[in-house]
Amino acid sequence: MLSIKKVAVIGAGTMGNGIAHVFAQHGFKVHLIDVSEPQLSKAVANISKNLDRQIAKGVLDASQKENTLANITTQTSIAAGTGDVDLVVEAATENVELKLKIFKELGEVAPSNCILATNTSSISITKIAAVTGRPEKVIGMHFMNPVPVMKLVEIINGYATEKGITDTIVELSKSLGKVPCVVNDYPGFVANRILMPMINEAIYSLYEGVAGVEEIDTVMKLGMAHPMGPLQLADFIGLDVCLSILRVLHDGFGNPKYAPCPLLVNMVTAGKLGVKSGEGFYAYTSGSKELTVAYKR
Repeated sequence: MLSIKKVAVIGAGTMGNGIAHVFAQHGFKVHLIDVSEPQLSKAVANISKNLDRQIAKGVLDASQKENTLANITTQTSIAAGTGDVDLVVEAATENVELKLKIFKELGEVAPSNCILATNTSSISITKIAAVTGRPEKVIGMHFMNPVPVMKLVEIINGYATEKGITDTIVELSKSLGKVPCVVNDYPGFVANRILMPMINEAIYSLYEGVAGVEEIDTVMKLGMAHPMGPLQLADFIGLDVCLSILRVLHDGFGNPKYAPCPLLVNMVTAGKLGVKSGEGFYAYTSGSKELTVAYKR
């Protein structure tokens, strides 16, 4: 773990900028990589805003914010951004073809001793590792959203992942103030294998008219002590992401219990993706904390 000083994070979206934030805050030099310059600028602005929130809560001071931002550089090229790093954490869109393309390139351009990690929430680590030429150095490092706040890192061993790589990533996660949980590479791992069927069942309950959006979420919040209901959580995750993970589970296990609810499929097809599109099961108004139920039968 002591050999990891420089980290590349691929993907400057919500997860990528959160991962970059946490590494930089803990003293690591970070190359944040994305093909889009505007997305990189937006990511750095979001990191700055989230650091300000930490200052307001007394978690950090102004000098720590300055040091954190100074630890981050941006790149639009994987080759340029990974040539001198000890660890790569890929946090691109949850699309298997895109991830395979990225990891094939990483196998060619990243240093030979570099650990290659993916933040995938459901895609097979073994499948990703197979295109790199170094499957023993590939591992899953599944952070939870929002990354600066959530403690869990689900660490997923691929079929060929070396124990030393796993041990290094466990210790690294602890050094970031996280709680690592090591699991094995089967569809959905642990987090999403349990979470997504619950979300899907909540959507089926709505689809079949058992109850409305607020009623379903209220039952789960007050009855099961969940911090937010499953339909609101689905909106925050992204309904397209939920659909993608359910399809991975359905394809991977061949079990009809993982089949996505037709309502979820329709909403994604219609572009109702949750918070990211401004509307899912709820409607989201910029700057407002008030939720309005958007889904009507």
